[in-house]
Amino acid sequence: MSHLSLTRRETVLALLSGAATAAAAPALAQQAEWRQSYDAGARNAVARSSTPMLSAEALQATEQAIVAYRDLAARGGWPQVQLPDRMNVGAKGPGVVALRRRLIVTGDLDAAAGESSIYDSYVEAGVRRFQSRVGLSTTGAINRATVAALNVPIDRRIRQLETNVVRLRSWSGNLGGRYVVANIPAATVETVENGHVATRHAAGVGKIDRQSPLLQTKIPEVNFNPTWTVPASIIRKDLIPTMRKQPNYLTENKIRIISSSGSEISPANVNWNSDEATRYTFRQDPGGEFNSLGFVRINIPSPHGVYMHDTPSKGIFGDDYRFVSSGCMRVQNVRDYVAWLLKNTPGWDRAKIDETIQSGQRVNARIADPVACYWVYVTAWATPDGGVQFRDDIYNKDGLGPAPVAALQGDQDI
Repeated sequence: MSHLSLTRRETVLALLSGAATAAAAPALAQQAEWRQSYDAGARNAVARSSTPMLSAEALQATEQAIVAYRDLAARGGWPQVQLPDRMNVGAKGPGVVALRRRLIVTGDLDAAAGESSIYDSYVEAGVRRFQSRVGLSTTGAINRATVAALNVPIDRRIRQLETNVVRLRSWSGNLGGRYVVANIPAATVETVENGHVATRHAAGVGKIDRQSPLLQTKIPEVNFNPTWTVPASIIRKDLIPTMRKQPNYLTENKIRIISSSGSEISPANVNWNSDEATRYTFRQDPGGEFNSLGFVRINIPSPHGVYMHDTPSKGIFGDDYRFVSSGCMRVQNVRDYVAWLLKNTPGWDRAKIDETIQSGQRVNARIADPVACYWVYVTAWATPDGGVQFRDDIYNKDGLGPAPVAALQGDQDI
């Protein structure tokens, strides 16, 4: 295909699919190369961007995505699809044709895949690509959350991009040579070094009624095998009601009650039908298998009293909905994260980290070069190598109304 034969539609698809290179430029020749790189890999893999979300490259790609989505809207956008809650490889029927058309519009499926009524490996790969762009598990199968995301109107997507490009511009300066970005609506953490993503981690973040705050700070210290002191808000909201129903809860979870004089009090000596418990300190023994902080706590100085930590409940990282905490942030693959934080600190290689955790002893490691850390709220962005990304506005900071995918959580216990 000649570079000059690239159509306007193909240009838009290149922008939407994330086939652009890091040197994104408006020239037709470069855009043709973007499209070719997408064709080469889209059928077999889901792109993982190495471009930081907070970067000049991501800002430029997001500005281009706004232009592309406006162009797409002017040509009719995409249709609503009526699909069953469950559909995967092997399914047949008109619903599959409609799904193909919807995926082709946003570049998640190559138009060469045609309008077959069979849910084949090409459709599965297209669904995976779409799911990765909206923060869902990349199963390649249709479920209720995927249908809801497919049917978000293009006008809402444009407004998301317009709202968030302003946020991205505010972070377009020099954030440092090494830094951490925690994007709350995406429930993800990425570490950045020399302009590239070094590691990426799923996270558990604050519930809607106990939101993780926006902050800018530096990470000075890592605590291994920490104790956990139960915050006053959790004592009142969670612990007291739990003890009324499960009198052995504190004992089973190795949480001690400490009086103001420093002496330990038996749970049986506390009146759980009053607010007496709010006068005590509740401290959980170290132990990654049961301690709420897991094996590691990452200190983050801030007025909000929040921090990052491991968790014994690692199953949450496989969930699409990870708004589960009281404001702190749980980090997947925390040993990899801590190894990156401590990489420039003498004496703290991965073997030392594993040895310290295995010892069960409380140890504090001061980071030689405290790492800049940003907790941000971005629900839409683009990167040249990863396509246009969208996440639910879980805290309703975009002002566009209820988050369509999160609404499916219903009364689920989270």
